[in-house]
Amino acid sequence: MTSSVAEVDSREEPRLRRRPRWRSFVPLYLALLPLALVLGVVEYYPAISGIWYSFFDWNPGGESEFIGVDNYTKMFGDQIWWQSFRVLGAIFVFAIASWLFPLLAAELLISLRSARAAFVFRTLLIAPMAFPGVVTALVWSFMYHPNDGVINTMLTSLGLGDLTQNWLGDPSIALIALLFVGFPFVAGLQFLIFYSTLQNIPKEVFEAADLDGVGRLRRFWSIDLPLMATQVRLLIVLTIINTLQYGFVAYLLTAGGPDNATMVPVLRMLNVAFQGQDWGYAAALSTTLFLLTLVFSAIAALAGKRDSISNVRGRK
Repeated sequence: MTSSVAEVDSREEPRLRRRPRWRSFVPLYLALLPLALVLGVVEYYPAISGIWYSFFDWNPGGESEFIGVDNYTKMFGDQIWWQSFRVLGAIFVFAIASWLFPLLAAELLISLRSARAAFVFRTLLIAPMAFPGVVTALVWSFMYHPNDGVINTMLTSLGLGDLTQNWLGDPSIALIALLFVGFPFVAGLQFLIFYSTLQNIPKEVFEAADLDGVGRLRRFWSIDLPLMATQVRLLIVLTIINTLQYGFVAYLLTAGGPDNATMVPVLRMLNVAFQGQDWGYAAALSTTLFLLTLVFSAIAALAGKRDSISNVRGRK
């Protein structure tokens, strides 16, 4: 009898000592609480308030009249706003095409047999990433100067004065000039991702390809590129986000001109807010841009996830 009671007590004792699972997470939640509060005040509150005021004739510091979807209706008739998306399309296509340069640099760098030479060249290629973006933009603005710019001066000295242009002042070539800011586009995230991916491929794979007589171009299409598929999908998502948020370089060099040839949605939104003082309409443009960024990024991410799942199932 005594032994059975003791046995029951021994079984009940762990149950009494066992703490609810949620209590073990309380310290973690408390540790994250300050970060959540900061994000809520600095990030989420401005975003949510911007969406809220997009339905108002917003007058900061004064009374704001509720006007429903009038700001969004106005947006559909804004020709400059929709023209800015055509500019964004060209920027996105050019951004994807410019991956050729960092990809080529990564392929050449990974082929170096000397670890010391690879380190030196890798450092030289990555070092420009430390330069502030505003410095890079201003340097290119000096290069594009129609009178004393480096490009026109070099063309004139080579006897090609007929090719000199007002690079940022001509609507027909301003966007092209803007796209080439930062050429050859090696010092960036794309190069780091391509190079790190190639570096993590086992050397045995390359050695086996060499033994089989696989050429450099065929190895790129059959081995390197498929192994970079996940990273390429990530870069596509990041490029979509960066393209929709593009505006810093255009603001410094052209301010959206000439004749709106380099106008992008971010600049249109800023012009409406600070020049037109139409804060409610600017909030509607900002909300639309946010939703487009969210939708396109989700589509690209889900498409990549579906491809990866289908590949795994196909291997099975």
